[in-house]
Amino acid sequence: MRINYQDEKLRKLCEIRREAEKKLGADCAKKLRARLSDLDAATHVRELIAGHPHPLERDRLGQFAVNLTGGQRLVFTPDHEPIPKDNQGHIDWSQITSITIVFIGDYHD
Repeated sequence: MRINYQDEKLRKLCEIRREAEKKLGADCAKKLRARLSDLDAATHVRELIAGHPHPLERDRLGQFAVNLTGGQRLVFTPDHEPIPKDNQGHIDWSQITSITIVFIGDYHD
């Protein structure tokens, strides 16, 4: 799957181990690296298994998350134009092959 970043700060957090460990802690940084490897290896979002992958709702509708540690999540959106939809008009995550990481942290705070 193709992985993009909403901004340079998120790219550095994902690509520079020391940055992730500094901001997230060693355990969460390790999980982040594992989830990024999972994303890289997957052909589309529905192939994800680890980290309780799930679409989000309410104010995060249109986003998808995987768990890191504790309440920390890696959150992304489809990076397609137009975004593939199913018959009910929802995002068809089985066709999403390119994503943009938009948030890493605890969105429950």
